[in-house]
Parts: sequence; C-alpha cells; structure tokens
Amino acid sequence: MKKILVLTSISLLLYATTSWAASNCPQPRKTKAAPSNIASMDKTAKANAKNGKKIYEKAAKPLACKMCHGKGGDGMGKLGKALKPNPRNFTCSDTMKDVSAGQMFYVIKNGSPGTGMAAHKRTLKDKEIWDVVKYIRSTWVH
Repeated sequence: MKKILVLTSISLLLYATTSWAASNCPQPRKTKAAPSNIASMDKTAKANAKNGKKIYEKAAKPLACKMCHGKGGDGMGKLGKALKPNPRNFTCSDTMKDVSAGQMFYVIKNGSPGTGMAAHKRTLKDKEIWDVVKYIRSTWVH
C-alpha cells in the first residue's frame, strides 16, 4: 500500500511538472526589441558552445543561467519557478523561432525590464555572451 502511495505521488508530481512546462509554450513576447543593427547580428559562428555551457551552468554571476532557465533550458530552474513572468523557455520552438541570435545577445547583455532577467554587461564579456547564445541555440533552439 505504501508503495502505491509513493508511485501515485511521483506520477502526480511528474504530471504537474509536465503540464506546467507545456503551458509555458508558447510564451508571449514582452521583451523590448533590440535595435535592428544588433538584432540582425549573429556572431555564433566563431563562438564556443562548450564555454557557453560552462557559463550557463556555473560561471555566470550573480547567478548561473540554469538557476532560472533550468538545466534543460525549459524555464524550470529552481529560482525560475517563482518568477513572473516565467523565464524564457528555450525549448519552445513556437516562442524561439522569432528570437534572433542578436536579440538573445541584447537581452543577456542588457537584461529585460519587468522580468527577472538581469543585465550581464558588467559580468560577462561580449565574447562570453556570444558563447552562451551559441550554447543555447545549438542545444535547444531548432
């Protein structure tokens, strides 16, 4: 009986988590658009996805990106669940199909007012931001 209760609890938790993630796609876009000269930029060809992963998972300050965006890029990070609006779900192709590499660079560098997304212009170099953009786009954005 105890085993059934535990399995039922786990199933409900998985269902609730999956439902929340599914309802998080597509996400309405409320972020300020980057200036056109930046939105059209794409320096990911020379960026290092491996370094981007390191920054995303551990090195970004004051918080690693995964703390809000989640290890799986789905916006389900430990801190992200409490933010309104929810962090960007990089796995949602309906949302991400219209977000350029330049727009991602702009948001990481300057933050997004009205959201939990902090500016990283003082903590990450432009090259590091492009590394993060490449990691995100090569891992989740298709």
